[in-house]
Amino acid sequence: MTATHSETSNEETPLLARGKKRPTPLPWFQFSIVLFLQLAEPLTSQVIYPFAPQLIRDLGITGGKESQVGYYVGLMQSLFFLTQAFTVLHWSRISDRVGRKPVILTGLCGLSLSMYCFGLSRTFWSLVLSRSLNGALNGNIGVIKSMMAEMTDSTNISKAYAYMPIAWSTGGTLGPIIGGSLARPADRFPHLFGQNDFLKKYPYFLPCAVPATFSLLAWVVTFLFLKETVRSPTPMREFLGIRQAKTTPTLADAEDAAKTPQSRDDVPEAEKPLPLRSLLTPQVVIAAANYAALSLVDIAFRAIQPLFLSTPIHLGGLGLPPQTIGKLLSIFGVLNGVFQVFFFAQIHDRWGSKRVFFWGLASASPAFATFPLINHLAVLQGYSTVVWIVVGFQIVISIALSLSYGAIFIFISAASPNRASLGATNGLSQMTVSVMRAIGPAAANSLFSVSIEKRYLSGYLVYYALLAIVGVSLVVASMLPQHVRTI
Repeated sequence: MTATHSETSNEETPLLARGKKRPTPLPWFQFSIVLFLQLAEPLTSQVIYPFAPQLIRDLGITGGKESQVGYYVGLMQSLFFLTQAFTVLHWSRISDRVGRKPVILTGLCGLSLSMYCFGLSRTFWSLVLSRSLNGALNGNIGVIKSMMAEMTDSTNISKAYAYMPIAWSTGGTLGPIIGGSLARPADRFPHLFGQNDFLKKYPYFLPCAVPATFSLLAWVVTFLFLKETVRSPTPMREFLGIRQAKTTPTLADAEDAAKTPQSRDDVPEAEKPLPLRSLLTPQVVIAAANYAALSLVDIAFRAIQPLFLSTPIHLGGLGLPPQTIGKLLSIFGVLNGVFQVFFFAQIHDRWGSKRVFFWGLASASPAFATFPLINHLAVLQGYSTVVWIVVGFQIVISIALSLSYGAIFIFISAASPNRASLGATNGLSQMTVSVMRAIGPAAANSLFSVSIEKRYLSGYLVYYALLAIVGVSLVVASMLPQHVRTI
């Protein structure tokens, strides 16, 4: 993977064009560490989903108005991505210069601190502050994608991204189980926690402490075992201006040289990070736009799903308790992880990145359409077998939507002008995604609440709007190139 985009500007080279070439083995030990680190983010984001509606009710800020719960749940879910949008590009560009490892360590600290604070929050504004810190201090998602791209080449990248959903699916499985099972432990497990005054005072601390502690464990693993993938990182003391370049080598210089085989001054211009303006190529813009569109559709579905499941049937939902919601979300996580690992690489290699992305995105249409169907059946039949069959169908069909992520990650990595700018390219893409993910939950949940409160289109207006967004996203998807270039 040494050719630059400038060398292939007039033609597209299929990513897996050399089909007869033996795939390069993945560096399993380091690759496994990266997958392990990825668990931290889905755990911290997914753990609050089962109990977020009840937490808002407990705070009393809605004045007992059930229809307003969605507004505040959506705002709380969006804050992480809103603050991340302002910082993720900054963190990613820093990682291109100082290396991936220091930025990942900083992000894990941010995740841990903010989740402990979230569990100790007893007012809405303290929740807002801790959730904002969660996003602002963590830029790992873009950095880790860059690290994965640097560990792979054109022969094994689809296999690598097939394993990537393991972490997100595991986090998506364990997070809801933790959140649904450990929320309000003094009430749910009185024989264990009934006499614990701390957990009575902070009923949501325990589910938040689990991912916070995991982030600390991940920090230790990163510090001890993760190897740097940036070829010539700038020493942190130089980056922070603590130490200026010296003409006479010192012992510290020798130590840095041993850790950094090639001085950044000796790196060819083609292998140095590019200015931000140079990243705005058509390939990067189109890939980032599609990643943003996919994320908007996906986050809207993931945000509305637990709210719909917890909303009473007569108001347009399914009226399930947090522990049942956690189990349903966990079922998706298990099925999604298994399907991605065993089938994504084969599906991708057979059909190509664009087809996988397009049809995965298109699967959101039946996923959204089943919401009103589930509620209509529940109104007529209660919790009948037919209702649970349709709920299961929705979970299964939403797995196809997740296939689009592996495909678009390949497009984004291939769109980078050079390997030294992978972090900035991923950071730029992640910034647009964070904006969409900030807008998505708040807009979707607010529209859900408005639809219920005003009974627009029998309370189903939100689903018509989301289906329209899917249609627009498919138009954007059609702009992707037929084949993926290499870098």
